[in-house]
Amino acid sequence: MAATIIDGKAVAQEIRAEIGAKVKALAAAGITPGLAVILVGEDPASVSYVTGKEKACAELGIASLGRHLPADTGQDELIALVRACNADPRIHGILVQMPLPKHLDEKAVIAAIAPEKDVDGLTPINIGRMILEEPCFVPCTPAGVIELLKRSGVPTKGAHAVIVGRSNLVGKPLMSLLIRKSLNATVTLCHTGTADLASYCRSADILIACAGSVGLVRGDWVKPGACVIDVGVNRVEDPTAKKGFRLKGDVEYDAAAQVAGWITPVPGGVGPMTITMLLANTVEAAARAGV
Repeated sequence: MAATIIDGKAVAQEIRAEIGAKVKALAAAGITPGLAVILVGEDPASVSYVTGKEKACAELGIASLGRHLPADTGQDELIALVRACNADPRIHGILVQMPLPKHLDEKAVIAAIAPEKDVDGLTPINIGRMILEEPCFVPCTPAGVIELLKRSGVPTKGAHAVIVGRSNLVGKPLMSLLIRKSLNATVTLCHTGTADLASYCRSADILIACAGSVGLVRGDWVKPGACVIDVGVNRVEDPTAKKGFRLKGDVEYDAAAQVAGWITPVPGGVGPMTITMLLANTVEAAARAGV
């Protein structure tokens, strides 16, 4: 029996409707949520992502206070801009678009963001608060994955969740979130050094692929009835496609969909959730600032 497709676009629209209602409530109190997305350089993928974020802000009534800087911007200049955004009361959320040009220190730039405006959830303070289960902003993609699980009715309590990928952006935060008592999953975190990766995947009730390796997880690695969340977004050359490429995930989708109980497509699965959770965090930051 084919898997139930988890439609990330539909779930994202549901959440955006909830966000829109919160924006209206804040507007009634004289508060307009503001998001500053800082882009350095003209990397095509980054420009596309930033454009998408700015469009989403406009649709929901969130002020987009973006800052676009040339690729040769210096470290001191960039950090000075971040600090200026920290001090600007119109700005409730700050996101520095990654990756930065190689001459810039990403960790130092992220650390300069005020924790209360770190709507991407990447500062050391917010990461620490997340692990301690204190109020914080959770990284957007992991937060989106958790929402997909909850809103799709995927059981997590007592489930064995296997995460393939140990990045600071997705894998590690997901591990921390899934072991919380509210979700109560048992988590195995796999990576490039894991021996016999297939055996771990086959044991998963919830299998989350976030390694950034196209087709890494094969269809016969999926436990029958498991929930498969594919976070991977990989560009694969395709001369028949309008843009010359197609997006593929980390999972062999067609084969896995015949075995899994639930599965996310690529595109249209986790992707729409990332920007949506960024918007949710920005509105929450505005609400906290207005208290």
